[in-house]
Parts: sequence; structure tokens; C-alpha cells
Amino acid sequence: MSASIEKKIESLREQIRHHEYRYYVLDDPELSDADFDRLMGELKKLEAEHPDLVTLDSPTQRVGGKPREGFVKVQHSSPMLSLDNAYTEDELRNWERRVHELSGRKDIEYVCELKLDGMSLALVYENGQLARGVTRGDGATGEDVTGNVRTVRSIPLSISKEKLKKAGIPPSFEVRGEMLMPLAAFKKMNEEREKQGLSQFANPRNATAGTVRQLEPSITAQRRLDFFAYALLVNGRIYFDRHWKTLDALHAAGFKVNSLRRCAKNFDELWNFIQHEEKKREQLPYEIDGIVIKVDSTPLQRELGFTGKAPRWAIAYKYAARGGITQIDNIFVQVGRTGKLTPVAALKPVPIGGTTVSRATLHNMDEIERLGVKIGDWVEVERGGDVIPKVIRVLDDKDHARGNKIFHMPERCPVCGGQVVRTEGEADHRCVNANCPAKLRESILHFASRGVMNIDGLGEALVNQLTDRGMVKDVADLYKLSKADLLKLERMGDKSAQNVLDEIQRSKKLPLERVIYGLGIRFVGERTAQFLAEHFGSLDSIVNASEEELQEVEEVGPRIANSIVEFFAEPRNRQLVDELRGAGLTFRGKKKERGTQLAKKTFVLTGTLAHYTRDEAKKLIEDAGGRVSGSVSKKTDYVLAGADAGSKLDNARELGVAVINESDLDRLLKS
Repeated sequence: MSASIEKKIESLREQIRHHEYRYYVLDDPELSDADFDRLMGELKKLEAEHPDLVTLDSPTQRVGGKPREGFVKVQHSSPMLSLDNAYTEDELRNWERRVHELSGRKDIEYVCELKLDGMSLALVYENGQLARGVTRGDGATGEDVTGNVRTVRSIPLSISKEKLKKAGIPPSFEVRGEMLMPLAAFKKMNEEREKQGLSQFANPRNATAGTVRQLEPSITAQRRLDFFAYALLVNGRIYFDRHWKTLDALHAAGFKVNSLRRCAKNFDELWNFIQHEEKKREQLPYEIDGIVIKVDSTPLQRELGFTGKAPRWAIAYKYAARGGITQIDNIFVQVGRTGKLTPVAALKPVPIGGTTVSRATLHNMDEIERLGVKIGDWVEVERGGDVIPKVIRVLDDKDHARGNKIFHMPERCPVCGGQVVRTEGEADHRCVNANCPAKLRESILHFASRGVMNIDGLGEALVNQLTDRGMVKDVADLYKLSKADLLKLERMGDKSAQNVLDEIQRSKKLPLERVIYGLGIRFVGERTAQFLAEHFGSLDSIVNASEEELQEVEEVGPRIANSIVEFFAEPRNRQLVDELRGAGLTFRGKKKERGTQLAKKTFVLTGTLAHYTRDEAKKLIEDAGGRVSGSVSKKTDYVLAGADAGSKLDNARELGVAVINESDLDRLLKS
């Protein structure tokens, strides 16, 4: 093999690492997204041509493609303890007084840092390579979430010897810090979950915890988590003699360290920092809930020691919740883009966190009943970041009289008059009319998107015009558009109009599973749509199927089956199906008979296969009735091992799981 190829690959990796650091750590990119994608594409191409040169720390290897069944417990090198809290200036002064009394020292310096509202994480590096990412857990033991941690772009997969030497850090070490979800990413994720008919996360902290524990790393990668480092340990002990020096060293090594920090020589300086940062809290791109204060000297930290559950040398000053008290004037219903009906409280305006709040979400009827909310009640409202304000409790005292008007969820959609349903076991009420105007714009964008009907050119701006002018009232109307219709729209010339019409016509030839997916049935994604198409062979068969018949389909359980039946029980949705049939879309497909050679057998793939890609091997196994898992357990039947098999092979041997090669797989498939 040419040495120049190996050199070219390593050069590309170094360039990409540099630009990832500029973008994700320094927030100061030097390349456009297109140029960065070009570099990454070139590296992927070379690695595909030379798989023997792929290394674990390559930028292309951040996202693993296989889900796992669970997380392994890992003991921390030293306990990850929580901090004591102070909520008032007096409580903080008392803590500082105790530090002076216990140490017997007059002059003590402190480091003040933002208390980021996420989850604690430990990163273990061996010879400069990221070896493990572990959650805090109970403080003594956490969960190994390395596959998900690797997807976070602000976490380096490897650090060069030169950079570690410059930072004064030995080759093997542990970094602790806070994983969080920026507010922009949180808002985008909740919007996507709403489109998919899924419940929304209440706050970025919960979203971070849920994302880090995802069993599918590719989902974690999509959610754009961030990581800020704040501690460095070697052999379980703090390495540098000052905390401020630790932060500087972490930054020099390539970790993201929060720049909003201050070294304070006395109480007045640290209190000024606390007040100053609270005023800027609303402008931050992430959530904070206070300030962490630590004694700067590491020897003094050791001298002060710990209580039963927290260090004596550190404390968290917690900011007061951003809330207010006001009265509910009325409760109205908002219909979301997936048809979800959300009760919203109309409030007497109240200032909270620098803005005037006049409405707050009540989430659903379960929450209304839990709070006991009635129209006219006085309530406490909280607001956090870009999250819509929410009612947290009802006041019932001599100064705040209770209301007396009970709210009832409507039986018909307030926007379209369609049927409102509440599936058993779920909290939300939903309008099931696919053509509800509240859902129309998003329904069309979903239908036209690349993974569905792939109508290129039918983007947000064009869809907005079509819906605002009433030219398209459901997805079937797309197939009734003429060139004359499109030429009436802004920025639409003859050639552009013809291109859109050609794309619409081409979409008619797409297979049945795309049409099923395009209907926007709740819980029916791309994979489920494919299973439905392969099982039934026609859309009409799905329309008329019972819940019991639907549950015979692979990966379709009671919840998905009920959602499909509810969807087609709405007359307007059946009418939409008829219109799409009249437009000439594909309504029939080829029923797929899955084999039974490997029925109910579970496989795990590891290493590099010689004759198949992993996706090809996975498809062969699934077509024969088998199942592919991402981790080895006692329930695993076979581990298919290729070259350079890793820890999964060791796990298989420890558990006594059968290990096979590709020839063995071929024999099983032919049996």
C-alpha cells in the first residue's frame, strides 16, 4: 500500500480535528459547512477504499450504527459527590466563614463557575485515546455510555502527545464535566418530537439525561449535546495544585471550558460575580441554575475534606426560580402540528425573568387534574429559557380565592371540527383528521421530504404560499396543481414551475411504503411503513385491517396498531386515501415472505467481515427471520466475528455464546 495514502488520510484527520475544535469548542469556525463536509467526504471515501487504515479515533467513527440492549455498570476512580447548596447570601457567608475556621487561614482564593444545568459525566482517557464515558450514577458507580459520548463533537476522541505535554497532562487521565443540551438544540428537538407525535421533554436537563442514555448512538448524535470540562484526575486524584490551573490545562488540551469564570480573593468579589451572572442568565445559550464556588488551592481542598456526601471546600449557590403569581382568566385549546390538543392558561400579564408572561401551558388533562386547576384560580408560574411558561401550583389561601369554573377538553377539534381521541394509556388528546388546517403545512412538508415522496423544490417557502393562498388543502391537492397555478406564486418562473411539476409526477412511481409513511400516521415511521407494505402488499388491506391483524406485522404492537385504526376511522382520512388513489400513486407492493431458518435467533456482529458489509449481513439475518442486537448477553444465540473483533468477542467467550464466521452463517442460512 502506498505510504502517501496513509499520510493523506492522517492529514485529513488532523484537518478535520482542527476544524471541529474551532467550531465546537472555540465557536470560531474557519471553514464553511460545505468545505467541512467536503473534507469529511474525502476522508470517508479514502477509508472505505482502505478499511485497514480506519482507526477508532478517526472523525468518521464518532457514530456507531448498532443499538445496544443496556449499559454496563462502571465503578468511578473516586466518588463523584454532589454539592451542598446555599440559597441566600447569609447561607453563603456562613459557608465561607466555616472554610476560614476549619482551615485557620485568613486569605483564601476561590474559583467561581457557572452551575450548568445538565448531567455530570466522567471521561477516561488511556494513552491520549478516549476509552470510556461514564455517567455519575449514584456517585460511586455509573453507566458506561461511551458509544453515545463519542458522538458529542466538543469531546475529543484523541489528544496528541504534543498537546498533552504542552498542557502538562500525563497520557492517561480522567476528565469530569457537565453534559448539556443548548437551548437552540432543545427547542429544535422538541419541535421534531411534536412532528412525530411524541411527548416533549420538560427541560434541557431531562432531555440531556434521556439523550445520553439512548440505546441508539445515531439518535444521540442528532441532538447536538455539548460538554464543558471542569475537573482533571489522575489515578483518582486531582492532578494540579490549583483549580484555576486545572481549567487552563483542560483548555490547552482541547477541551471546552466555560470562559465565564472568575478567581475571587474574598466574599465581596465572589458575591459580585454571582449577582453579575444572574443578570446575564437570560442571554445565555444554555440553562444555568446557579454558581459553583470552590476553594482554589488543591492542598487546602484535601485539608478541608468532605462531609458524608459533599466536599467542604465547594458549594453551589442556587438562583431563585424564575416565577411569578397571577390569575387564570381563561383556558383555551391550542392544536399543534401533529394534531395534539394542548390546554393553555390565559393569564393576567405578569413579569417573569425580564419578560411579560400572559399564557402558560397546562400540558394535558392529567396535569390539570393533578394541579386541580380551575378558571379563575390564582397560580404560581415558572419560566425557563425558551420553554413556554408553565403553571406549577394553585394558590389556596386567604389572599388568593379559588376559581370555580371547571375546564373540559372539547370532543371536536376547535380548528377543523374533526374527531378528538385520547388513546388508552396516553395523556394527550389528538385531532385525527390528516387535513386539519393546524397540521396542514407540516403534513405537506413531511409528505414532500426526501425520505418520503422526495418532491424536490417543494420547500418551506413554496408550501407556505400554497397553504396561505388556499391552493393546497391536503397532500392530494399537490397532484392537481398546474403550471398556471404555480406561476401565480412569488419567485416562480416557467422553468422552476415545470421542475416542481416533474418532481410531483415522479413521486407517483415511488413504492407503497413511501405512500404509507407520507400519510403521517402517528408512530408509523419509515421502518414500520416498510414492514406494513411487505406484510399486507396493498394500502387498501392496511386501511381495512383490524388491530389484531396489524399486530401480526413485525414491530407493530398495540399502540401502533391502535393509532393506525384510529387514523383510518376518520372519514376524511379515508377520503384522502381515495384522492391519492385517483392521482395515480402506488397502492400495491410486493408482499415479502420472510424465511424461518433463523427464526427467533439473536445475532451480534463484531469485527470486519470479508464478504459482506454489516448492513448486508444484518439484512440476510433479518430476512431469514433472525434478529440483530448491538450487545452480547445471555440471550444472544450467535456472535458473528470478523477480523479485528473487539470486546464483544471476549464477552461472548465469557458467557459461553457460540461464535461463528461468515461460512458458518452461510450454512445456517441454507439449513
